[in-house]
Amino acid sequence: MRGEPASGFSGTEGFEVFSDRVQPHSPGLGSRLWYGGGSLGSARWAGENGMNFLTSSVVKAEGPDGEGDFADLQLALVRAFRAAHPDGDAARVSQGLVVIPTDSATPEQRAKYEEFAARRLPRTTSPQGPARLLFAPDLVGTSAELAERLHAHAAFREIDEVAFALPFTFAPEDYVQILTDMATHLGPALGWKPGV
Repeated sequence: MRGEPASGFSGTEGFEVFSDRVQPHSPGLGSRLWYGGGSLGSARWAGENGMNFLTSSVVKAEGPDGEGDFADLQLALVRAFRAAHPDGDAARVSQGLVVIPTDSATPEQRAKYEEFAARRLPRTTSPQGPARLLFAPDLVGTSAELAERLHAHAAFREIDEVAFALPFTFAPEDYVQILTDMATHLGPALGWKPGV
């Protein structure tokens, strides 16, 4: 992706022409690539390869006891990535979480969102399955409440970018309400300003 050789072979075989580099080449592409990972190994690999890193709402419960708070486990990924990255603490990390603001939600929407998060909450209390995956709780509330909870989140305090995931099963009007609240209430509560 950075224009360096990716293969030991280049030339023509039959009528096919092969390059030893990824083609077409886009200058700077390597610094624009993101790698999503949920384990310490994937975080280190992304850092060693100079990529940007996305840590999402699913992490692998690793460590001596294999347990831990989600935020602390996610923080360990951020720190492992940056420790392995040539840019160190300046390396780009984005945190992905399910965050649902309710500032302009109807009472029915608010109840729907709270029920959605409650249904998914049991999977957040302990590692799941043989891979020992731990899920982040979905965050539902007013933008002021969400901003307070995010600022208390250990990993959130160490990142500069977020990717808030939307649930797959909501209605179009729910997405309009959620995205509008993110842009007009939650973003500003977190310090985001619209581009000029």
